[in-house]
Order: sequence, then structure tokens, then C-alpha cells
Amino acid sequence: MVAEGSPNEGIVIVGGGIAGLATALGLHSGFCRMGLKSQILESHDSLRTTGFAFTMGTNAWRALETLGVVDSLRQQHVRLQRVSTTSTVSGATTHVPLTGRGNFGEYEARCLRRDLMVEGLARELPRGCIRFGAKVVGIERKHNGSLLYHLHLADGTTVKAKVVIGCDGVNSVVAKWLGLPKPGFVGRTAARGLAHFSDGHDFEPDLQQYFGDGFRLGFVPCDDKTIYWFFTWYPSHREDGEGCEEEGSMMTSGVV
Repeated sequence: MVAEGSPNEGIVIVGGGIAGLATALGLHSGFCRMGLKSQILESHDSLRTTGFAFTMGTNAWRALETLGVVDSLRQQHVRLQRVSTTSTVSGATTHVPLTGRGNFGEYEARCLRRDLMVEGLARELPRGCIRFGAKVVGIERKHNGSLLYHLHLADGTTVKAKVVIGCDGVNSVVAKWLGLPKPGFVGRTAARGLAHFSDGHDFEPDLQQYFGDGFRLGFVPCDDKTIYWFFTWYPSHREDGEGCEEEGSMMTSGVV
């Protein structure tokens, strides 16, 4: 989500998550080597390293190579070998390899911990690029000889920019200001987390998943001591998602 004015002023990125950090790093030292400076406005007081993990394939690793953060992340995460999917209805299991070569080169898949991803991106940014505790509460478009955007912060200060890039998530202030539709409920609810084994685990470097009767669950190693797990299902409540929180509590208490 980009609002663009004259290129003579600074670039402001709203949101310091993975998207915001990667955008700033791409502008500064990415594929075009443009050396463009930007400022990230992050509403939290520090890096948001909460969250769990996500699986990244070949194209995503190419993007990380472009951003220059790939080496350390590869060293911290195991390379996955295959996906094993089992139907709890039929009992049948299928295996799909995550190795070999395709039309675009050698396959590569790993499950990345979100905290390591965020820290790796932030480490490569210039000092002072991220402004913490800067919650954007409003945006105005000004014309003072040239187009200028005023970003009003919760602390009463204002940041001026010629280019504003919105990377502020599902409740995006930038998206609301641009008049984009509100996020819609996709019909599926999920619970996920990380399991840490201080003495290491014996799981193979595979994505194991099971499905049936509206649910899907699985787990995948991030490294030799951490397993990412997930459980998704279709709630039986209203289509707009109301009641999902209650169903999640029922599931964790063993009712569902």
C-alpha cells in the first residue's frame, strides 16, 4: 500500500514487522542498490519478536539472498526434505519431496522462527532507521507548493514525508486512509505455537500434517531443538468469525 508524492523528501514506512523491515532493507541495499534512506515508524517500544514460525520455499530464499540476510538464517534452520500428509478418514499417506531441481533451480524449504527473521532483517538496517513508540493515528495530505503527507502520531508529534508505505498489518491505518476494504474472515481459524526441547528432538526434517472433517494439524522442525506446530479448523459459528475465540478456548480445554 503506497501513497506517493514528490521524490525529493523522505520515505516513511508505517510498521516495523517483517514487511516493513524488508521494504526498508530493499530500498537501502536491495536488488537495485538504490541506497534510498527511509524511516520506519513502529508503534511498539521495541522489535516485535513475538509470533511463531512459517515455512519458506525457494522463491522466498531468493528474496532473502537479495536482501543479504540469507546466510545466518540458513545456519539457524534445518533444510526440510519432504511433506507427509495423512488423511484421518482414509488413513492414506502421501509424500512430496522438497529436494531436487526444478525449472527455476534447486528446491529449498525451511521453517523459520519469526523472532530470528525479524532480528536478522533489523540487524542489517542503518542505525536510527527504526523509530520505536511511533504509533500513527492519522494521515493528512498537504499541498504547500508540493505534495506532502503529514503522519500524526499518538504522542502528538507529526512526521512529514513525500512517500508513505503501509506495512502495518491487518488493522492498517494506511489502508483505512486509502479507503481499502476491511479484511474479511476467510472461514478458517488457527492455533499455533513452538515447542522447545532443551535436550534436542528426534524428529526428521519433514513437514508432517494430518487432515479430516474440517481440520488440519501438523508440525515441522525449525532446528534441532524447536518444533513449530499448528491446528486449523472451520468454526461452526457465524461466517463473519464471531464466536471463534470461544471455540478456540473449547479446543484447548479438550471440549472440541
